Amino acid sequence: MIRTRFAPSPTGFLHIGGARTALFSWAYARHHGGEFVLRIEDTDVARSTPEAVQAILDGMNWLGLAHDEGPFYQMQRMDRYKNVIQDMLAAGTAYPCYTTPEELERMREEQRMKGLKPRYDGTWRPEPGKTLPTPPSNAAPVVRFRNPLEGTVAWDDLVKGPIEIANAELDDLVIARADGTPTYNFCVVVDDWEMGITHVIRGDDHVNNTPRQINILKALGAQVPLYAHLSMILGADGLKLSKRHGAVSVMLYDDEGYLPEAVLNYLARLGWSHGDDEIFSMQQFCEWFNLDHITPSAAQFNTEKLNWLNAHYLKQADSARLAALVRPRLEARGVAVSDRPSLSAIINLYKERVGNLNELADAAEVFYIDLHPRADILVQYLTPEVMPALADFIAGAKEVEWDAAAISALIKACIARHGLKMPKLAMLLRVLLTGQAQTPSVDAVVALFPRELAVKRLSAVASK
Repeated sequence: MIRTRFAPSPTGFLHIGGARTALFSWAYARHHGGEFVLRIEDTDVARSTPEAVQAILDGMNWLGLAHDEGPFYQMQRMDRYKNVIQDMLAAGTAYPCYTTPEELERMREEQRMKGLKPRYDGTWRPEPGKTLPTPPSNAAPVVRFRNPLEGTVAWDDLVKGPIEIANAELDDLVIARADGTPTYNFCVVVDDWEMGITHVIRGDDHVNNTPRQINILKALGAQVPLYAHLSMILGADGLKLSKRHGAVSVMLYDDEGYLPEAVLNYLARLGWSHGDDEIFSMQQFCEWFNLDHITPSAAQFNTEKLNWLNAHYLKQADSARLAALVRPRLEARGVAVSDRPSLSAIINLYKERVGNLNELADAAEVFYIDLHPRADILVQYLTPEVMPALADFIAGAKEVEWDAAAISALIKACIARHGLKMPKLAMLLRVLLTGQAQTPSVDAVVALFPRELAVKRLSAVASK
């Protein structure tokens, strides 16, 4: 069975790059009827925080990337890692090393001065016929993996193609610190082994870790998974994605009014394609998804494309669902949402004209607050020639059938009687009722308001 994993470190939020990795890992498992594992790699105690863990879980939940197993926490598996290290020490695939940090730095500096690659020189590495130094009595050793000295590590990367590294390029990796704490690269290996991970899909910043991890897996007699390293995401300017490009918490996209299906659809197209298809559901994506169509070149983040997708999904979304998403945004502003007018009805009218949920909230807010149009807008549209037509409309509004068709007929009758063109009265009605000169069809907007509220807002100005 195919088993993939997403294994973030909780030293920050779940950002766009991590979310894409999670999406591809999840989709690959779903495509093959496999299982998707969530693992929190929290061994960096100094930088890992409960808030960051929760932010990762919140982001995964918002995106709808449900895991089949987990979340597993590496800090809860420390005893297991230490037991495996003891087994490796007994088997001779790992050894204690008493080289101090100061000695290691001097060693590396001398190598740099000679034009050599800085690396551990194997002082404490046991070899046949070699006499090791006497261990100091007052020092705790680190534990190093006994990396093969000859041959190569090779794997056929499912994105980048064949990769081969000479073992001579790799020194003996520290797999446990002097305090006994296992290191990141070692914990990852044990987890992937014991969790039965068959495919490791991750960012290409991990390529350098892969040969070391493969060698440790082989030393443990474990099955080596297949690897797929995803290229980085660049900003529109071609530079590495940063906060100014959008490399922020996934949950910030929720705050900014994006729908999760729009973000997912956009992430799916960052470095992967299915012909010319731009818009598709996650069900369709899982049916299509494979690793063959992931480009090895860097993907480029484009906020305009994301905004376009979000506007599309807003238009398609159920208005009642959007109302449930907009209501808390209004309440957070201190706006009390009443039943009249219906929030769903407002959204149904406005959702094709906005780009995100916050813009929907802006449009809906004016229906529930004590609105006072800006003076500069009133001066522009509240002219002497239109005042009689406004008074005529107010009088008719008290009696007319309260629906868009009847209101439209009333507007047309008023402008005909007073010799005006439609925009003169229509624009004024928009401004007095919503504070905005641009709205959907004016008759539909007026009809959304309860009759008494519409008459009240219009009369407040007409009586001055």
